[in-house]
Amino acid sequence: MSFRDVGKQYRQGEHVFDALAHAQLDIYEGEMVVILGPSGAGKSTLLNLIGGMDTADSGEILFGEEKLSDYNDRQLTDYRAKYVGVVFQFYNLVPTLTAYENVALMGDIQKEIMDPEEALAAVGLSRQKNQFPSQMSGGEQQRVSIARAIVKRPRLLLCDEPTGALDTATGKEVLMLLQKMSRENGQTVIMVTHNSLFAEIADRVVRVKNGRIENVTVQERPKDASEVNW
Repeated sequence: MSFRDVGKQYRQGEHVFDALAHAQLDIYEGEMVVILGPSGAGKSTLLNLIGGMDTADSGEILFGEEKLSDYNDRQLTDYRAKYVGVVFQFYNLVPTLTAYENVALMGDIQKEIMDPEEALAAVGLSRQKNQFPSQMSGGEQQRVSIARAIVKRPRLLLCDEPTGALDTATGKEVLMLLQKMSRENGQTVIMVTHNSLFAEIADRVVRVKNGRIENVTVQERPKDASEVNW
């Protein structure tokens, strides 16, 4: 994934402001990437452009040999369905469906998905497959949401403040799981957070401020997620 002088603008009344300006970025397959910055810095805009959930106003976004920035709505829908999994801060599970059913629901979006039981096993929730969200802890619900994201074997796993609603111990479990997806499954994991300590576990750290990418740091020896305390 590459960004070449990418810009995104939003309009509020008569005022136009740059949510992202002149962004230059390279992300490589299998990396764990942490995007850091304060609220309103442009982190979510960057994540939405990577995930094809928004379109750039200027510049080029490349996904392999494909120019994502030239895609129409139908092509972006196909791109999201085939290549992108998303993990949200507040789980977004359907409360009337079991863990298994929440994961299996992705079969309505992408025909070729892995067995939902296999996805739940990958996040350590085989025994909870028939439980409803109200019967689970916050950490378990977040793991169901990760299982739902990985069941279609996405190349990109996008995480928007995935530990924001969790306590420290449970949040660490989620970070360990996400790092495992990158290291063992070769998935590219891209996580937006305001917690600078999470940078310690990343292969690549992207710092965003005032709609601009301030700097990008590549870490040769990132920490194991089990070692991070906050």
